[in-house]
Amino acid sequence: MIATARLAKAYGGRTLFEDVSLKLVEGSRYGLVGANGSGKTTFLKILAGDEPATDGSATMPPRDRVGVLRQDHFLDDAQIILSLAMMGDEVVWRMLQERSRIIDHGEGDPARLADLEEALGLAGGYTLEARASGILEGLGIPLAVHRMPLSTLSGGFKLRVLLAQVLVGGPDVLLLDEPTNHLDILSIRWLEKFLMGYRGVALVISHDQRFLDNVATHILDVDYDTITQYVGNYAAFVENKRLTRERKETEIAQAEAEIAHKRAYVERFRYKASKARQAQSRLKQIEKIEVEDLKTSSRRTPLFRFEPERPSGRDVLTVEHVSKSYGTKEVLRDVSLTARRGEKVGIIGANGLGKSTLLKIVMARLDADAGSAKFGHEARVGYFPQDHHEVLPDPSVTALDYLWNTCPSEATTYVRGQLGRMLFSGESVEKRVGMLSGGEAARLVFARVIVEKPNVLVLDEPTNHLDLEAIDALVEGLLAFDGTVLFVSHDRYFVSRLATRIVEVTANGLRDFPGTYAEYLAALGDDHLDADTVVLKAKTANAVERREEGASANAVSREEQRKRRSRVNSLTNRRDKLLASIETAETRKKEILGLYAEAGFFERTAKADVERLEKESTDLDGSIEAWLAEWEQLEAELTDLQKESS
Repeated sequence: MIATARLAKAYGGRTLFEDVSLKLVEGSRYGLVGANGSGKTTFLKILAGDEPATDGSATMPPRDRVGVLRQDHFLDDAQIILSLAMMGDEVVWRMLQERSRIIDHGEGDPARLADLEEALGLAGGYTLEARASGILEGLGIPLAVHRMPLSTLSGGFKLRVLLAQVLVGGPDVLLLDEPTNHLDILSIRWLEKFLMGYRGVALVISHDQRFLDNVATHILDVDYDTITQYVGNYAAFVENKRLTRERKETEIAQAEAEIAHKRAYVERFRYKASKARQAQSRLKQIEKIEVEDLKTSSRRTPLFRFEPERPSGRDVLTVEHVSKSYGTKEVLRDVSLTARRGEKVGIIGANGLGKSTLLKIVMARLDADAGSAKFGHEARVGYFPQDHHEVLPDPSVTALDYLWNTCPSEATTYVRGQLGRMLFSGESVEKRVGMLSGGEAARLVFARVIVEKPNVLVLDEPTNHLDLEAIDALVEGLLAFDGTVLFVSHDRYFVSRLATRIVEVTANGLRDFPGTYAEYLAALGDDHLDADTVVLKAKTANAVERREEGASANAVSREEQRKRRSRVNSLTNRRDKLLASIETAETRKKEILGLYAEAGFFERTAKADVERLEKESTDLDGSIEAWLAEWEQLEAELTDLQKESS
């Protein structure tokens, strides 16, 4: 268990969070979300003991083993990949090393050997290599390279080795900072399954909505200068946070309306002798009414508005018989592809199969070994590379000058306006490119793409470094864009929202499917990409049930599953009706409060009508409170049923 008590962190005059008192318990998985720069990584560092808090405390049992995946941690390129992963279990690794020194090198005390053998047996030491190898394979690192040096791997795969090292250690507490970065869809699915079977405390920072929906049992939201815990996955959190905010706003409006009501009475009767005592009573009542001061959210959403200068021709892109190798490794073989105006083409697949290479060849940033790629008539292309340094080459230039150089004929107000849409304002427009965070650099590159007014967008991992609000905003901007989009992404939420066509790059070539992500999975008929897709689950439900029944004598029967699904449907329908009732009641409350706030309302309205409205308002308060209580119970039961089904 992790416990925090009145935890706070501030840098100078800026408070990231304060008064954070939480209990994170075993068997639960916590998604840590918040705007870029809000303090998510700082909170994780405090829990890991890497950084002190400004105030308060964070504690966990002293014997708990903690596994931490840090963004800024690196490994030794000369080390063997499998050995690095095995080092994650420090206790067993040290014993294995001592045993090796005694047996293989004749070093140390031979009398220790019997004790070591016994200790290794008790600690599962003889399975460490198999466990490490299995985790590496699950993260997409093939068995053939396990005994090679780390330098064999690219940067993204090196981070997978670091993640494997953390997982191999079998920690009681897992603290993971963006673990899905540089993972392909298959590896993300593997990690999801690993975490869902994990019995300790898991705290995960992620900007992958589908990952959080599949894994999280709770969400910790860094906002309003504190950290708030919500029960459920990310989708449930979004709805609960919205309802909580709206409820607070309604309560404030009610309090302000009540104050206005009583103040109007005071103003009307304060100088009338027969009513003076009542007026004074109203004044005292006003003093006792507390109006909560709602803090401003740290969430800021950029505005992505892609407006082509002119439309492209019908045939946008033609790729013919393209092949590409790096030394002896062939990544693309005889690839042919066409794209037409208006398509949103999602390119997916495992890492290392040439997705980014294909985009670089398309953009003429890399030469193909064979074949050709060319854009069609009137195609005007905007490019977002995975490595921002491709288009942000000069680290000394400011964000303002970088964008102005792209559109030198435009006025300062236009350039600053475009930067403002990407959340650069005030002094931040003078920030040098080399000092930008990953999210800031991504938004600056998008600002450049937008001012270029392309009718074709080629995007390589566009959601990397963007926070959840920015990803949603990007999806909306691309859906409104009437040009063509060709994009590579491992973010299943992003792909499922945007793609109208799926191209999966496999070891055997391309699978080209004219439809959405969900339709592609359903047509494929297996779960190698996303076992949680609703369409796919419906199609394969019977097969899944048969496998579960054969696997365990204690498996839930089909009849029990049917009853559970029926109960879930019933609860879901009731929940939706409750939410509709709450919304209707709150709308009516706002109407009544609006009447109270109208100038002269109490002077021109009959007393009986005022009393009727007051009674209606009171009745609505009671109904809303009862409905909210029932809604919370329904959500808790639904969460329990979903856990039982997982």
